[in-house]
This record gives sequence, structure tokens and C-alpha cells, in this order.
Amino acid sequence: MDFNRKIVLKDGREFYGKGFGASGSGVFELVFNTSMVGYQEIISDPTNYNQMILMTYPLIGNYGITDEDFESKGPRIGALVVREYNDSPSNFRYTKTLGEEMEENNIPGISELDTRMLTKIIREEGSQPAMLTDADTPVEEAVKAIEAFEYDKNQVAKVSCKKRWYSRTANAKYNIVAVDCGVKLSLIRTMNAMGCNVTVVPYNITEEALLALKPDGVFVSNGPGNPEDATCVIELVRAIKGKVPVFGIGLGHQIIAMAYGAKTSKMLFGHRGGNHPVKEMATGKLGIIAQSQGFVVEKDSLEGTGLTMIYQNVLDGACAGVECAEDKVFSVQFHPDGSQGPQESTYLFRKFLKNIEEGVGKNA
Repeated sequence: MDFNRKIVLKDGREFYGKGFGASGSGVFELVFNTSMVGYQEIISDPTNYNQMILMTYPLIGNYGITDEDFESKGPRIGALVVREYNDSPSNFRYTKTLGEEMEENNIPGISELDTRMLTKIIREEGSQPAMLTDADTPVEEAVKAIEAFEYDKNQVAKVSCKKRWYSRTANAKYNIVAVDCGVKLSLIRTMNAMGCNVTVVPYNITEEALLALKPDGVFVSNGPGNPEDATCVIELVRAIKGKVPVFGIGLGHQIIAMAYGAKTSKMLFGHRGGNHPVKEMATGKLGIIAQSQGFVVEKDSLEGTGLTMIYQNVLDGACAGVECAEDKVFSVQFHPDGSQGPQESTYLFRKFLKNIEEGVGKNA
């Protein structure tokens, strides 16, 4: 095997492999994702903006890329790490290979390296900056670049829309305003399918401009980065809570919790994948759902905020959902399934619509 690329960790450890996609080098936050399918949705999810995603499932690329399945206008990740890359897809819907899509969007990839060892390192030492580069790059040079790496504090601004846009449906019952912190298109389509016209607005919209749209409900989307950096969205939620029903997911969940006074913190290696068990606190029911985040709402910080924990991650006990029933505001850490495959989490959208139907504070 002609190993022409490598990953270098911050302590100088090197993992050699074979490149695919673009040929560039760069330093990115290295994280792992345990999903068995959905690599196209993962690479195009704005939540994963500029990250180096390591797929723990060994075979990636085998069904190619399909134009209709993107979660945004194109790939958002920084780099992709896989055990085995398949460049001959078997799928009647595919329009190009994964490698071709990555090359067109200047995203480097690496395969044929020990992804199990890298995953173990991340689990034990945490998500960390790493460099994907040519095999002959001096390790000292790579380590120096890693040491100079700084986390981007402006990620939401880079993935949010710059002006509002509309996604309408026939015979709509409700008008939803979606605050775009990095929204997945499948979530917009799900709301359309449930009878909602959706107006997608930039993350930095003001309270006055948002309420002028006369929303029946406000959706605070998923997105990348540290929720503490999304100060304007936190202030927006703080201003509109109790005036209109609000539903948030992912980063939107963390933002809602912070708007009520709760705290968030960075997890060691995050929750990323489509196979996380979550328990509903009121009923004890369990669900296997998708998650994609590196930060978590601290359970102990909920006391006195008016929020109650409504979902909990079974694996580590982390808070996976909160609610203020009085304000008709709730949020979940996990991503409701809006694409092909299981859609057990669409009941969350039904709960959102029920809150709207009850009309508490609607269009105040």
C-alpha cells in the first residue's frame, strides 16, 4: 500500500494512510462519529463545520453521493477519516462518488489507517486538534501547526444564512420562523410536511424583526461551535420566551438552556452518531436517536432556572432535553430524524405544533 498521507496528533504520534478527495493539508478538531450510514448527511451537516470526522464504521463511500440528500448546500466538514474508502458506488441514485464531491469542495480525506486506535485515543484523551497532511511532512512542522491552532469562535456566523428565505407548503396551518444557527434542510422539510410554512432567518435577527414576522412558533436550529459564542441568539431567546412557543435542537437546545440561566460545558469526546440511547423522564421510554454535539447542558445548573430535564442520555446520564411548560419552550440535544430511514423522533415536532395549537403567548 502506497501511504501518501498521514494524521499527526498534538503529541507527535503519526498515523499513515492513503489519501482521497482533495490533496490539501490542514489542522482541524478530530472527532469520531459512530453512525453506520448517512455519511453524506454527516459531511453536509453544518453542525460538523470544519471538523475532521473519523467514521468508526469501516466501509464508507459504497453508495456514493446523491444530489437530493444534502443537509446544506454542500459539504461542511474540514476533513474525513475512514478505514476503507469505496470509490465504486453501488446505488442507482448516485450522481458522483464521495471522493469527487470532496475534491470539488477542497476537502481532504484519508483511508487505510487504524481508525479503531484513533477512536480509542479520542475516547481516552478527548477530541483534539490534529493535522492531516502529506506523508513526508516533518512531524515537528505538523506539531508546531497544531500548537498554533485556535478554535473558531465565529462558526455560527459562517454557516447561518445571510438573509431570510422561505420554504412553503400547500394549505399551511402555521408559520414557523427558524433561527438559522446551521439548520439541516431535512428539518425544514419535516416542518413543511407537517403543514408549516417556514421562514428561515439569520442567527443575528433582532427580537423586533423576528416578532414582526408574526410567527406561530420559533425553531432554534442545530449548529456548530461553543454555545457561549452565540450570545446574540441567547439574548434573542431570552427576549421571546413566554411570548411565542419555542423549540430547539442541538446547539439550539444549549442556547435555550443558557437563555434561562443554565450552564454548558465541553464534553471529553462528545456524542456523535445515530445510535445513542435516550430516556424520556416522564414515561421511562427509551429511544435510539442521532446526536452530533461536543457540548452539554449541565444538569446541576438547571435548578432555579424554571427548566426541567425531560430527556437523559442513558450511556452517561447527560441532559438530553429541557422544558419550561409555562412558556411553551422545550428543546432536545438530539436530532429528530428528518431524512430517509427511521423517523421515530417526529413526535417532537408534533409536540411543538401542540404547543402552538394551545396558543399560550402566541404572537404576543
